[in-house]
Amino acid sequence: GNPELPTAVNITWSSINFKTILQWQPKPSGYFYTVEIHGQTSDTRKKCILTTETECDVTDVLRNVKETYTAHILSVTSSVMDNFEEPPFAVSEKFTPYSQTVLGKPEIQNYTQKDSKLNIVFQDPLTPYTFPNGSFKSIRDIFQHDLEYKLYYWKDQSSGKKDATTKSHTFEVSVESTNNYCFYIQGIIPSRRENRNGQESMVLCTSIGRNILDEYGAEVFIIAAVIAIAVITLAIVLSVILCKRKKAKAAREKEPLNGV
Repeated sequence: GNPELPTAVNITWSSINFKTILQWQPKPSGYFYTVEIHGQTSDTRKKCILTTETECDVTDVLRNVKETYTAHILSVTSSVMDNFEEPPFAVSEKFTPYSQTVLGKPEIQNYTQKDSKLNIVFQDPLTPYTFPNGSFKSIRDIFQHDLEYKLYYWKDQSSGKKDATTKSHTFEVSVESTNNYCFYIQGIIPSRRENRNGQESMVLCTSIGRNILDEYGAEVFIIAAVIAIAVITLAIVLSVILCKRKKAKAAREKEPLNGV
């Protein structure tokens, strides 16, 4: 081989919804990298041959998602590929897509709050893998009964969360009809030891028609009450003063004129 060539370091797997990228360092100078993917039972596959990049999309060679793989990052010159010498290489940690890929964000399609029920409809994240007809498989198509979803919901402007779990595409939970609620969803694989919880969906909130107290808070009402009391007090004081002046004027008018 060519032991003078540097070998890859800091090799990492990055995988979301089974789209898997292999990354490493350093940037090559005067040589190339070639990636070999080794499965426990599958044939070795080469990817990103003679690349000067430090990452490689290996999604399409990991289709057997329950297989455990290792990556060999070969450091090569273009001439080495033409002979039988084994180039220097570095070996990655083991990677099993089924147990290690991260679940992506579910997409919330529709939600309604009517009376005391909050209803939510959402969609599974898609994977890069396809059915024979060309349509993309969802994570549910791969995980099947291992997949469930958790809903976290709470009263708007409150910190106390409740949760619910489903294996379907919908949630229906009981709520207080007079309050708005905020919520998010995430996928979960309970059988996993690591990476059990997926990415959280965006947070959405219902809007059933907020009353003024919800909209502006109690502080505004306190200020308004103080102002109202001040106005009423001022009106009373002015009324008392005017009344006293009228009485005083009337008393003066009733007094007999001097010298009469």
